[in-house]
Amino acid sequence: MTQLTKISLALAFFFCASFTFLHHGWADYDQTKPTDFETKIEESIYENPHVLAKVKYKKELITVFLAPTSRMTDRGLTADMITKGTSVRLVAYPHKTEKNEMRAERIFVGGKKFELR
Repeated sequence: MTQLTKISLALAFFFCASFTFLHHGWADYDQTKPTDFETKIEESIYENPHVLAKVKYKKELITVFLAPTSRMTDRGLTADMITKGTSVRLVAYPHKTEKNEMRAERIFVGGKKFELR
């Protein structure tokens, strides 16, 4: 194996490992406790790896992880549909250890349902 091949393999390994470390799966969220609530978007960040929405839930500001941008746009949910002040209904699961974090299973905007998983 050449030195260049070894370096390329090492870089590929670290590149893949870094994304695996940054990605958080469904295991961190308690799927036995679905939470269905209506709220307004306080802030949204429409970028990868996941779209984020800051919303009020029980008078607390929480972060809700939505889907990746490609899945959102493929399903018709664009950035301008979830801007500050937009009323939404969320079905989400609470994080097992982070008090103010949820991951959304679906979102309703303007009465239309968008599946996020």
